[in-house]
Amino acid sequence: MIDTNYRRRRRKVRYAAEYFLLRGLIGLLHLLPLDFGSWLMGTLWRLIAPRLRRHERAIRHLATAYPAKGAAEIEAMARAMWMQLGRTFAESLMVERIIRAKRIENKSGPLLEAMKASGKGVVFVSLHTGNWELVVLPTVDSGIKVAGVYQRLKNPRVDDYVSLVRRDRYPRGLFVKGADIGRKLMRIVREGGAIALLADLRDRGGLSVPFFDRPAPSTTFPALLARSNDASLVAARVIRKQGVRFLIEAEEIEIPHTGDRDADVAEATCSIHRLFEKWVREYPEQWMWAHRRWG
Repeated sequence: MIDTNYRRRRRKVRYAAEYFLLRGLIGLLHLLPLDFGSWLMGTLWRLIAPRLRRHERAIRHLATAYPAKGAAEIEAMARAMWMQLGRTFAESLMVERIIRAKRIENKSGPLLEAMKASGKGVVFVSLHTGNWELVVLPTVDSGIKVAGVYQRLKNPRVDDYVSLVRRDRYPRGLFVKGADIGRKLMRIVREGGAIALLADLRDRGGLSVPFFDRPAPSTTFPALLARSNDASLVAARVIRKQGVRFLIEAEEIEIPHTGDRDADVAEATCSIHRLFEKWVREYPEQWMWAHRRWG
């Protein structure tokens, strides 16, 4: 019992320290010019991350995806990726400043207006590229009320804060991943609502689809939601153009409607990842190569 209470107290102290460190970082970033704060965090990540284990994984993935490139070029791509991820981390704490500074060019407007006019449910999918925290902003501007899903953080105080600052971007609700999340999202789409999901991470129980000429376990959930509810399936991405300036694009993905629903879902899932691969190849340093995408 003593050990249990001691561990609980230590965890509570650690959580408090992490929370106050986060709030201190946010305060510092808001004192700095927007571009400098983003650059500074990106530079720190670029210097520190190559010393960590995940850098080795990023190098392996890049080398396999781009076999014609030499070691020096692969290393440069990986370091550029860390710079982008560091920038994204800082900018995720300054989203309102980015909006006020009008740093986002939106090219998805006409497609979103068409989706809104259709009255059908919409399943939006995106990937960890550019600054993915910004990808839902055009839906807010267009009046489409989107629901989102996120992975709860271990630190409850940090989790509460992060959820709070994201809340306005998901007016239909921001839900924690869990056993009942599928039913909630199915109901929203069935009622003509919209949901937004990041769909480029590994799903151990998912469908193995080609991604950079390697089988990658991938979630079929977005395609299943859209196919089962006669909803639209839209892929969107954020491109970092220069510094803290972004371009958002979206593209509708065709969903087959044959007599075989499972085959239709599989084909739509493959279409999502063909498009994702095309997008990553255009800006490889902006994608998150360090996660376990292939197993």
